[in-house]
Amino acid sequence: MINKKYIALLSLFLLFFACKQKKQAPYFNSSNSGSDSTAIWIKNGTDATLPIEVRKEFLQKAYKEIVGNSNDSLRLHYLSELSLVYLTLKDSVNFRKVNDKAILLSEEIKDSVVRAGLHWDRGDFYFNFFIKDSAYYEYGQAEELYVGLKDNLSRGLVLYSMSVIQKDIKDYTGAEGTAIRAIQFLKPYERFDQLFLLYNLLGTIAKSLGEFEQSRDYFEKAGEYIRNIESQELRRNRQITLDNNIGNLYKEKGDYVKATPYFSKLLNADSLIYKNPGSYALALDNLAYSEFKSGSSGNAAALFEEALEINLKENNLGEIPMNHYHLAEYYLTKKDTSRARVKIDEAFLLAQRNNDNELILDILKLYPKIDPENAQTYLTEYLVLNDSLEEEDRKIRNKFARIRFETDEFIAENQLLARQRQLWIGIAIGLFLLAVSVVVIISQRAKNRNLRFQQQQQESNQEIFNLMLAQSQKMEEGKQSEQKRISEELHDGILGQMNGIRMMLLGLNKKADDNAISMRGEAIEKLQAVQEEIRSISHELNDASYQKFHNFIISIEDLLKGICGTANIDYNLEYDEGFDWDALSGNIKINLYRIIQESLQNCIKHACANKVNLKLDLADLLLKVTLKDDGKGFNNSKTKKGIGHKNITSRVHKLNGEWKIKSTPGKGTVVTVQVPYELMESENLSRVNENIKSKIAEKASS
Repeated sequence: MINKKYIALLSLFLLFFACKQKKQAPYFNSSNSGSDSTAIWIKNGTDATLPIEVRKEFLQKAYKEIVGNSNDSLRLHYLSELSLVYLTLKDSVNFRKVNDKAILLSEEIKDSVVRAGLHWDRGDFYFNFFIKDSAYYEYGQAEELYVGLKDNLSRGLVLYSMSVIQKDIKDYTGAEGTAIRAIQFLKPYERFDQLFLLYNLLGTIAKSLGEFEQSRDYFEKAGEYIRNIESQELRRNRQITLDNNIGNLYKEKGDYVKATPYFSKLLNADSLIYKNPGSYALALDNLAYSEFKSGSSGNAAALFEEALEINLKENNLGEIPMNHYHLAEYYLTKKDTSRARVKIDEAFLLAQRNNDNELILDILKLYPKIDPENAQTYLTEYLVLNDSLEEEDRKIRNKFARIRFETDEFIAENQLLARQRQLWIGIAIGLFLLAVSVVVIISQRAKNRNLRFQQQQQESNQEIFNLMLAQSQKMEEGKQSEQKRISEELHDGILGQMNGIRMMLLGLNKKADDNAISMRGEAIEKLQAVQEEIRSISHELNDASYQKFHNFIISIEDLLKGICGTANIDYNLEYDEGFDWDALSGNIKINLYRIIQESLQNCIKHACANKVNLKLDLADLLLKVTLKDDGKGFNNSKTKKGIGHKNITSRVHKLNGEWKIKSTPGKGTVVTVQVPYELMESENLSRVNENIKSKIAEKASS
């Protein structure tokens, strides 16, 4: 039985070492110390080289300074530090005072992180004083706060503490479930030492349930994590713990032969007798008991006595009764009842002083074998004590069940509040999204109206441009019609008359005088020359009437003539005469027309140019427009961009093109526009031409 108690005490030590070491780390960093007097006093209070009274004086000074601080967050920070220091010093009065004050302040300012740590500290405090129900409750409070904070690392560590308490009160099933949950939270963080402790705890729980094979599996898993622990000293200590637990597993299973090597290994550990005499004595006692039970050694009595001597020297009052009990059992086996009676009486007396009821039960079971005459008395005492212990265990388990129920109820209430909060948040988000949707719809409708307006404007511009082209075409057709009429008149009228004159003159040839002959010859020659000239003019005019003309190019020529002619500026237009310019899409034609118009106006307004050269080039499905003047130029980097510049940029972007303007003071300006182009299909081109003709017809009829 003392082995179980030793495991519990060892678990307590490991729990405090593993958890508190982690929690202390953030409290004493350089940023908190510096020149701050409170931090310095707290740091001095933790200085183990100073006398305890001096350390407490420093801590009292720190407390007075903290209480007078007006900054709630800073005051809470220092109170939480001071609470942990008093816990480490096992100063229960000051710990309770500071911890209570810190928890109230953390509730006021709603600092869940610090509050969770304070409940964790309070749980450790109750655990140290064996007030397990209160410790379990405080750990539960901390764990609940860590759930809300989504801090799975701290949650896993707190669950380990709760699992240890559940094991101690023999709630093995609950302890196993809590430990498994803790493992799930800690595994992603690769906290190898804490994972060792948890699997070691699971092995101990399984052993207590009599599940020896499962216990062995858990201990082997714990051994795997030992190999990953960085600290060599910590690995050695954890291996000692594991070997002891595996040895106890085989001992309780009754397999003393397998248990013996593990206890022997413990005794051979490096300087264990000097570093931890209590652990050495315990291993010695376990080895003696295993050899005694397996019958493999006649030296068990000497080993028991050596273990007893070490415990007496170290004043290990919790271990001495078990040494006497084992010696009593050993002497009883050797039929030395007198010495067995002395040892069992000594064990019973010391167990009663230590309130070690489990050992008392074992002693009462052994007594009838040593003192058969009073066997009934011992049996009665055993039954009474066993019933009272079972009743006490039942009450404790019920108490913990109520704590778990209240905690679960509180968690359920919080979950309900959380769901309600989520519902209201969902409603608020829904209303917000509805409002955003309304705004988006209204905005989209406004954009659609704007797009429709722009489309209508573009259609209007296209119609205006088509009318301009129709007007140009009508003028050109009128011009061609007039040319054709003149050609016909020359051919049919003048040429016919000239032919008649020539025939008349040919008739005069019958006169034979020399003078008439000479004059008629000259007249005939002149008439022939006139005839040839008229014929030539007629053919040229008639050919021109059938030559192909370009409405877009004509519009550009008219634009140049209109703007440059008004300003008395010479101009020149270069273009590919073999390209069908009217086959360009209307969007390209109208935007290029406006860009050229804007650029020409800039030449008139700003450049003071004498000559303008406009060139239209085609290459690789790109249409390049170059407008060059010989004006005064300007500094392009310093000139502010006006509305005309912005309009050109906007039109070029509509055509997915690019443009640039290059100018040097005194050397004129060159505007270059380059856009991709596409030709209308013949059907579309015909449709446009028909539209232009219909516009001409409508205008003519009106």
